[in-house]
Amino acid sequence: MRVSEILKRDALSLSFEVFPPKTTSAFESVKAATEQIAALGPAFVSVTYGAGGGTSKYTLEIARNIRERYGVPTVAHLTCVSSSRELVRERIEDMKAAGIENVMALRGDLTPELAQGDRSGWAYHHAVELVRELKESGADFCIGGACYPEVHPESANQREDILHLKEKVDAGCEFLTTQMFFDNNLFYNFLYKIREAGITVPVLPGIMPITKATQVERAIQLSGSFMPQRFKSLVDKFGENPDAMKQAGIAYATDQIIDLFANGIKTVHVYTMNTPDVAAKILDNLSNILG
Repeated sequence: MRVSEILKRDALSLSFEVFPPKTTSAFESVKAATEQIAALGPAFVSVTYGAGGGTSKYTLEIARNIRERYGVPTVAHLTCVSSSRELVRERIEDMKAAGIENVMALRGDLTPELAQGDRSGWAYHHAVELVRELKESGADFCIGGACYPEVHPESANQREDILHLKEKVDAGCEFLTTQMFFDNNLFYNFLYKIREAGITVPVLPGIMPITKATQVERAIQLSGSFMPQRFKSLVDKFGENPDAMKQAGIAYATDQIIDLFANGIKTVHVYTMNTPDVAAKILDNLSNILG
């Protein structure tokens, strides 16, 4: 089922994101975790591509397994950073063969080596080029894109960032998913600005439950996320107690989700970090709220 159709539903729901293993030896354990997450019955499951596409061969396996075994719609991520056109077109053909309906079109994160290297020979420099490639492939994919409530780290300012975002939508993105954020007001402000800019596609807010103090620094590195004082206090108080930190992090994420629902958002995207118990606890916390 196309994500664009799922997002037309009136019922409140969650979608989950999982990631493939980094090594062959970890495949079975990761597959088992993703199956447990799919069994919770989310609106859909999004499967990442892996940094630099290194774990790309597992993305389709996991996405297809979830769809066929659990009947849960899936989104397969595709990145283009430093990839040749031939490789990207090969991946697109693989997606067609696997029956993938939904694709998340991303440039992909720049590793330190890629960031410092010569990019002049790259076939793709921005995600919008991948969106156009997907549209020209002849497959009727439902294409999603990423967006940044706190501005893409490489953009000069938010105005420029939103202009680039509109280019992606105009090229064919049917829905957007935000990077993680920890202050809902930043999301509401961003949503207002992109609507003013003429971006009308559905926007899924991305929520990441921080269940370990060590995840905080990583979250800041990945998205440059602003950490509200309320959240900092939580980490300061419970960060050295793993069980307490996990409980507090799940409660904070649940609170964010409830506030989003209360303010008109119908579907929230949860970055599960392949932890079924965290996803299950959030669902349990929302048992009388979700449709």
